[in-house]
Amino acid sequence: MGKEARARVLKDTEAKAVGRMIRISPRKLNLVAQSIRGKRAEAALNELTFSNKRIAGTVKKVLQSAIANAENNHDLDVDDLVVTQASVGKNLVMKRFHARARGRGAGIQKPFSQITIVVEEVRRKEEAEGKKPAKGKKKPAGKPAAKKTAARKPAAAKSKKAAPESAKEKA
Repeated sequence: MGKEARARVLKDTEAKAVGRMIRISPRKLNLVAQSIRGKRAEAALNELTFSNKRIAGTVKKVLQSAIANAENNHDLDVDDLVVTQASVGKNLVMKRFHARARGRGAGIQKPFSQITIVVEEVRRKEEAEGKKPAKGKKKPAGKPAAKKTAARKPAAAKSKKAAPESAKEKA
């Protein structure tokens, strides 16, 4: 006799994970989130593994959680996952003070933030159609390619080059 379950907000091909109470400012966290938006899940994991940012390890855990949710809860193929959203938001701000001269105090803010990562299963066009990708390059339809003719240098250009050399000999 409890509440009814909420309707699913995401599509059937999407899964998400949320990391809350991450001890970094949202502005700094967004730099890391920006680096993985729109990338394939495997490439995003590699990006976070070799990132120099301190918070990249925490973001990697959240991304791994989103991938695990996609695989276990929604039966999505891990190889086809793409990071469609990586949104950052503000969370709690701890307020502290720093003692200053003459009995004064200066405020210190210690911000927390949260990150939401949504991964989506995106199949390649060739796989979706059931066709193998073409081996050779196809020429684009449109204007026919112009025939290449052997470019010859005009005789006048040759005589200009010869003229300065003969002028040097005379002088």
